[in-house]
Amino acid sequence: MNKDQKKSNRPPDNGENKQPRTIFTLILIALVFTILINALYESISGSQFVPVTYDEFLTMVDENQVDSVEFQSDRILILTREEAGKDGHSQTINFTGRIAGLELNDVVSQLKDNGAHVDGKIVEQASPIVSFLLSWVLPVAVMYLLFSLLMRSMSKRMGGGFGGIGQSNAKVYMEKQTGVTFQDVAGQDEAKESLEEIIDFLHNPQKYADIGAKLPKGALLVGSPGTGKTLLAKAVAGEANVPFFSISGSGFVEMFVGVGASRVRDLFQQASKMAPAIIFIDEIDAIGKTRDTRMGGNDEREQTLNQLLAEMDGFDPSKGVIVLAATNRPEVLDKALLRPGRFDRRIIVDKPNLSGRYQTLLVHTRNIKLSEDVDLHKIAAATAGAVGADLANLVNEAALRAVRLGRQTVNQQDLLVSFEVVIAGTEKKGTVLTDMEKRIVSYHEVGHALVAALEKHAQPVSKITIVPHTSGALGYTMQMPEEEKFLNSREELLTELATLVGGRAAEQLVFRVQTTGAANDIERATDLARKMVMQYGMSDKVGLMALTTAANQYLDGQSMLNCAEPTAAEADQEVRSLLQRSFERATNLLTENRALLDEIALYLLQKETITGDELMAYVNAGKKALPAAGGEQAGEAAPAEETVENEKTS
Repeated sequence: MNKDQKKSNRPPDNGENKQPRTIFTLILIALVFTILINALYESISGSQFVPVTYDEFLTMVDENQVDSVEFQSDRILILTREEAGKDGHSQTINFTGRIAGLELNDVVSQLKDNGAHVDGKIVEQASPIVSFLLSWVLPVAVMYLLFSLLMRSMSKRMGGGFGGIGQSNAKVYMEKQTGVTFQDVAGQDEAKESLEEIIDFLHNPQKYADIGAKLPKGALLVGSPGTGKTLLAKAVAGEANVPFFSISGSGFVEMFVGVGASRVRDLFQQASKMAPAIIFIDEIDAIGKTRDTRMGGNDEREQTLNQLLAEMDGFDPSKGVIVLAATNRPEVLDKALLRPGRFDRRIIVDKPNLSGRYQTLLVHTRNIKLSEDVDLHKIAAATAGAVGADLANLVNEAALRAVRLGRQTVNQQDLLVSFEVVIAGTEKKGTVLTDMEKRIVSYHEVGHALVAALEKHAQPVSKITIVPHTSGALGYTMQMPEEEKFLNSREELLTELATLVGGRAAEQLVFRVQTTGAANDIERATDLARKMVMQYGMSDKVGLMALTTAANQYLDGQSMLNCAEPTAAEADQEVRSLLQRSFERATNLLTENRALLDEIALYLLQKETITGDELMAYVNAGKKALPAAGGEQAGEAAPAEETVENEKTS
């Protein structure tokens, strides 16, 4: 008989076995507390009573030392005059035994003559049975009731009763209860392919066993927030037709050390009983952080991680229990968790490409009534860098706008406006700016757009507006790429730098001022120039050397400096030089086309919003395509977004 067969002969550890164990534990605790309380009471009450002999009692009576006496069935309580003058809490009471058959009439008469108070009523002591019930049984019952209520309250907060604090609180989905399948996931074909193989292994394990293949124990879903990691896991549950256990990493950890480890054990026991099954742990970095830290660790989290490692090593892969986990911080996970034999596969859930965004839009618009003018290809092209959650939000905002305007279908304008709402917020037409501020904002935005229109490698401008938005932007210039690109040349990045600083260049060229509207432009330009120097190796001075490393690849976190201080200072000088050359480049372009800058800026002041076609008509026709206008209206800078050239007020 092997080890697995021995385990299968054990009775299941179900609720029927745990319930008597819990009751016995509560009774034992109540009994211990009762013993302690009785012992404490006896200690306190016993220190107040002092025994004396009967002869000493008679001597006290003769010497008139007794203030009061109380006759009980088995003893006489004596309070002396000295003790009677003390505070009631500090009085000491003497007592002596009663002698059977001895008459106390003379003693009582003498006490009364001395002025002592005599309680002649015989106080009968309770029977031993009654004393036992009152001293032991009743306190035990009361303690049991109190602890039962306490444990029930803790059960609601911690996911189990006193005997079930360590029980797993994972949600169990049977078959297709999640309501999500792979048809609801778009733009992640590679990830779906890897997961489909795992599902097929669960359904048809024999064809893999015939060739000698082993089922992977775990798969780690890694990607940026909003890319659909949790949605993919739910789709696996919908496709697999097997029990699906879903829990967050934070659901294991409690303030009591050992609870998380107990929950891990209970989760794997449940999954083994219902195998084949899938366990999904969302945000596994909550318990899977590396234990190699000099700052000290968290005992509860480390015990939980150790138990998870042991369970993934211990269960039999032939039973068909697979662990899926999701995180956007794989670099912080413990190395032992990522080794082969635990999480065998790392499935990258990346941002969708153009085709993936189009397919994602098709999924999110299945239940949306669209008008005939909707072109999802254009929306997909405009949303470069967007993830599935962004696209879902965009479609929902478009539907809400259509309802607000009293229409029953969503048109192309709704989707385009919703895209602007997501990146820049809604319009704030009530914002009042001075005439000078309006002119500065207009020239600022046209400075961006004109540099982009005149440069060879720039992305086409699709819209310029000076209408303020709720994100804090007083205006923005939107650029949409003609095609999706995955590589950028040095010249293209230099053109982007010149476009970013084109707003500040227009301000200084026309008004000889520097405003706070360029704050976001300068921030983005500095970040791009720093990446060119320190990550992309596009600097002649620094050369082919990576000076920084990304701290959080999927969270767009700050980069960590990986060079000596003199080298970092030299890199800063090169970043400043790049920005200065880009600013001079933009200033020269605008100076050479000053008349065009003036006319487009005045036209924008009149209309508030112009399209990219209107801009290019002006540029191509050279002052003749559109009449110059002298009206004045305004807005200012815009939001930071990959497809938008913009500035925010500080």
